[in-house]
Amino acid sequence: MTSNTSTKEPLVETKALTVQEVLSVKHWNEHLFSFTITRPDSFRFRSGEFVMIGLPGENGKPILRAYSVASPSYAEELEFLSIKVQDGPLTSKLQKIEPGDQVYLGRKPTGTLVTDALLPGKRLFLLSTGTGLAPFLSIIRDPDIYDMFDKIVLVHSVRRVSDLAFRETLESRLEDDPLVEEEAKEQFAYVPTVTREEFHTTGRIHKLIDDGTIFQDAMFNRKYFDPETDRIMLCGSMAMIRDFEEYFQELGFIEGSNATPGQFVIERAFVD
Repeated sequence: MTSNTSTKEPLVETKALTVQEVLSVKHWNEHLFSFTITRPDSFRFRSGEFVMIGLPGENGKPILRAYSVASPSYAEELEFLSIKVQDGPLTSKLQKIEPGDQVYLGRKPTGTLVTDALLPGKRLFLLSTGTGLAPFLSIIRDPDIYDMFDKIVLVHSVRRVSDLAFRETLESRLEDDPLVEEEAKEQFAYVPTVTREEFHTTGRIHKLIDDGTIFQDAMFNRKYFDPETDRIMLCGSMAMIRDFEEYFQELGFIEGSNATPGQFVIERAFVD
């Protein structure tokens, strides 16, 4: 089968963009896929950061969108998780990539979903919806996170069971991961929830907070958030971000940034 983009002219690097090769593509369902690309030797990032990914547009100029890096900072390849939007300027093209194709990769990763933006704490809650899972896949495979926090709880809310990307890896508590397997076995908890299909955990994240589900394996037997010991990272839909930003501020949490660390952080970059 002929690649969708291999017949096109090779992409040309710029001051802001490198050109990388697609190594693998996995389609989770008709709305969701992940892919890996080569990693330049000079590319450095902190777990949780995002970078610009792109393809040429109809006019030849790059169409770029922000994508969180899903692979850990030490990985030899870069992995990303994306939705499929049939009329999306970028994702309508990106969902058709195949191994061997080329994509643009930004040279400067950035973002606020990094531990530098958080004050020290005991429990770290990673609250995500949809493809907001991506930066947390990077963070939970970073050995440093298990030294910084006693417990890491990843919550992933989706509409359908098939939207639970990387579910087997997360349910196994990162079994066979060479760097964090032992730590994750004791310190990591995965809480998936589905809102529109039958599943062992259903309902939105607020429901899981109200009924205590997300605290069941989160230390202390304390079923509430405490600004003194708990730290929060949020990534997902704009509605979810707005909702929880207000929620945690009302609980007395202070939002952090790279310049001024706080008790919770938000990623405000989105993909179409």
